[in-house]
Amino acid sequence: MKQHAIHRQELYLFSRNTEGQQNCGGLASVVTLCIFLVQVSAKNRQNTEILLLWLPNASMEFRPRSYSAEYESHALPRVRADTHPFCAPPAPLAQVGAVDCKNTDFFDPLRGTDNNAKATSPDDYNLNEAYDHQPTKEWTSFRRLLMQKFPVSKMVSLSSMPDVLMRSGKLHEKSSTNIHLEELDDPQKFADEGVKTITWQEYVSRLHELKDEITRSWLAEDRVTSLRLSIKVAKLLTDTSVCEFYPTLFVLVTDIMDMLGDLVWQRIKQKAEFTEDGDLCCNLAENFEASNICADAKETCYNWFSKIGAVQELLPRIYLELAILPCWRFLLDQPLGSLRRLVMMTRGLGDPVASAYCRLYMAYRGQKLLSHDIGYLVTCVNDIRVILMQILSANERTHQNVKLIKNLQVSLMEPTIEYIMKCIFNGLSQRQVNEVLSELGLMKNQQDLGTVSCVSIVLHHLLKELPIEVVSSNVVQILHLIEFSKDNSFDQHMNYRLLGFRLCEWKSPVEIVNAVVDKVIQVIAQYDSLDKYLKVVDAYADLILQNQMDELLNTILEGISKRARNKGVTEDEMPSLQSLLVKLLSHFKCLEDVFSLDWFPEILNVMYGKPQDVVFLHILDMATRDSHISDPMSIQLIFEISRTLHDNMEFMNVKDDDSQVAHSISRFVHMVDCGAEMERHLAFLVDCRGAFGRLNELKETLVHSSNCLAIRALKSAEKHLSFIKSCITFSEVTIPSISVQKQFDLFLETAEVALLGGLVSHTDGLIDSAISCLHTLDIIDGFRTPADVDRLVSSIRKLCGFLIMVPGNFSLPVTYFPNNLFTLISSQSWFEPKMRTHVFSAIILLLTTLSQKRLPYHANTQIPGNDILYYGNSTYNQELVSLSKLVLENLISAVQQEPSQAARGIMALEACNCIASSFMVSKELSSVCLSLIETAKSCLSVQDRYLHSTIQHLNKQSTTFPGAMVSTFVS
Repeated sequence: MKQHAIHRQELYLFSRNTEGQQNCGGLASVVTLCIFLVQVSAKNRQNTEILLLWLPNASMEFRPRSYSAEYESHALPRVRADTHPFCAPPAPLAQVGAVDCKNTDFFDPLRGTDNNAKATSPDDYNLNEAYDHQPTKEWTSFRRLLMQKFPVSKMVSLSSMPDVLMRSGKLHEKSSTNIHLEELDDPQKFADEGVKTITWQEYVSRLHELKDEITRSWLAEDRVTSLRLSIKVAKLLTDTSVCEFYPTLFVLVTDIMDMLGDLVWQRIKQKAEFTEDGDLCCNLAENFEASNICADAKETCYNWFSKIGAVQELLPRIYLELAILPCWRFLLDQPLGSLRRLVMMTRGLGDPVASAYCRLYMAYRGQKLLSHDIGYLVTCVNDIRVILMQILSANERTHQNVKLIKNLQVSLMEPTIEYIMKCIFNGLSQRQVNEVLSELGLMKNQQDLGTVSCVSIVLHHLLKELPIEVVSSNVVQILHLIEFSKDNSFDQHMNYRLLGFRLCEWKSPVEIVNAVVDKVIQVIAQYDSLDKYLKVVDAYADLILQNQMDELLNTILEGISKRARNKGVTEDEMPSLQSLLVKLLSHFKCLEDVFSLDWFPEILNVMYGKPQDVVFLHILDMATRDSHISDPMSIQLIFEISRTLHDNMEFMNVKDDDSQVAHSISRFVHMVDCGAEMERHLAFLVDCRGAFGRLNELKETLVHSSNCLAIRALKSAEKHLSFIKSCITFSEVTIPSISVQKQFDLFLETAEVALLGGLVSHTDGLIDSAISCLHTLDIIDGFRTPADVDRLVSSIRKLCGFLIMVPGNFSLPVTYFPNNLFTLISSQSWFEPKMRTHVFSAIILLLTTLSQKRLPYHANTQIPGNDILYYGNSTYNQELVSLSKLVLENLISAVQQEPSQAARGIMALEACNCIASSFMVSKELSSVCLSLIETAKSCLSVQDRYLHSTIQHLNKQSTTFPGAMVSTFVS
């Protein structure tokens, strides 16, 4: 196959004449401009023709422009407006009744609803289903929290190993020698602990095996074995020798009990719905009655209750009957009598923990009866309260070690009280709440309050679940209950604390709040412990602040200061102190009001660690709410707070630049305003640079603030040239320590400020530094994200626009900065063709602008532009043209190197518009533009608007050169 005469190849650029650069105003050599034109034939897209255009000694002339005339031609005519354009037009009232109400396709949320429409309510099945599944969801969450509250160690020691666990549980038997040695060392410990232990994983694994065995036996029609194994599993709950393990054991065992109950329920329901031949006889509704159940199903149900009733041991018998408790619905419409009987049976359980958890399971299974009766739950609470009173009374007369065991028992029983209380008060009316309180024997007449007492832990969970309306209306009575409940089951100060939090949920009368707060403050004034004092005070802080109890506030702060001074503040006390101080800061609007409190600064000084950082952050946020900070004392105080936060940042698990600390400190520095004392403000910035050296975000703020100071100095009546130089120098020294991605923008910003101040030499050095930053960007990982690339290209374009105002240096070539920028971009391989196209187009437009007789803008009247410095200098214009040819050559090459077809088409149009806007029409440049148009047409749709507008622009520019018209090329 005969190959094409011209193959695709790389073309190398000729080197620029370096001698011309060494001499100021020297002419650059004419560079051969090579352009690839790839034209795809519409008839045969497999053939590609590459045309190589040679333009030796091409004549190029910049297009002259009159910016003032262009501005006037593009300006819109101004017409005086009667109303503000952003004002909302008044709605015509006459059109309100014209709304077509027949069209219901669009639902207007402001339109009234149809009162005659019938509301659809969920059927009874959905209601019963929701009622049935809600306790299960809460129960699952409760069991998970229960296991988290009482974690289990790796090894579980049991006083006796049940036979049900012996099958696969690998017991760790100790040797006889070790047993004898341990018995000699500690006979009591040997007698108490025994020698049999089992790992936690093995214990759980064996229970899972038992659960599977029960299921297999049931599926094999061997229900006797299933019941027998279930009895053995339930008997595991009789062993409370390892108290910490009991809650977890309860969760595991009750899971098996629930499974058994579901199996029995499904079996009886199947007998009620199907005949012996398997034919469907009826479908039981969710709210079925006992009269709907056939005799065979009832007989099976009676049989199961009889078998379970024959279990000899009390605890397994109760658990098994609770497991199948919903099955009473097959026999009785109102089976609450059985539930009350089971409540009485639990009184026969001698172990306090076992009996409490048995009542807990009863509270859960009782909800399966779909009954709203809570009498049995109130009885359970009263029974648990009696048991607790017995434990606590015996606890006062026993040895210290026995006291620890009793306290552990109370701690284990607390979750049972919490769950039962939630079940009792779930959705009760005011009348029902009063009845419950009466049955609990807590709320009596005012004169009997002195004799009423309640177990503290029961009172705590009662107060937690009571409706807030009841708490608010009976707060004085509740306060007396807390006062006379002084047992060791629960710390009294925690009940005072809970009462304070509950009162914050409701707007109570001021006189009642005052009475309660006064009483509580009198009580806690006797506390020596700072921890107890802080926990109670924190709960009532909102009430004190909202009701403006200033005297009590000072009393509280004095109490905190006194106790902190005597014994210091521990880590456990810091969270409460942090919460209190944050509430204080959130209440006051002015920072000066907070620090004017008598004891606040002293309390602030005793804080440390993370709580201190949280409080200091709130102070910073509060200080930066206003538009500026000008008071010297406030500035110094917030500076010290910020420095402490900065020094503590190494202990925070956040990145410096992303942390709230860095942002807050930067905002503080930004808001400082020293007014006319600009030297003091600059000194403050210097101090901040030394104190907060780790924060990149702050360093950026320091540079911005320094540049703003220089601008303010320029605007003042006296031109502080030396101060402006100090500000520029401060920025120059600070910028190199900032991340490279931000240095370019900051150098450019500082250069703009320096030029406005007339510091041309500083401006040149800053521009050089900005361009030099581009050298180091190549080695930065993660820089070239699309957002970073767009930001960098935009900044370089901004630099090109800024260079229009920078006067030339006669000791350097007139194209020094544009040529340096072009050379750097060309030498960096990481600059992609798309980036090069944008930057090279900007350089060409810069050179075109510099060639004009009058520049579009100047820095100020005192700084002459290049249109004045090089007016009438032919060498100046020749250097601009020479560099333009070189940049244009690389621009065309960058367009052809773009691998993406769509992007290449857009880039070709951008280059074409740049050429047409910058140069006068000539035969050579017209050919280049035609080639770029063909490239764009081969890459873009013929209907592309950018393509058509570019062609129209070329035709408009080519009126003086008819041969350059391209309208005939539009397909």
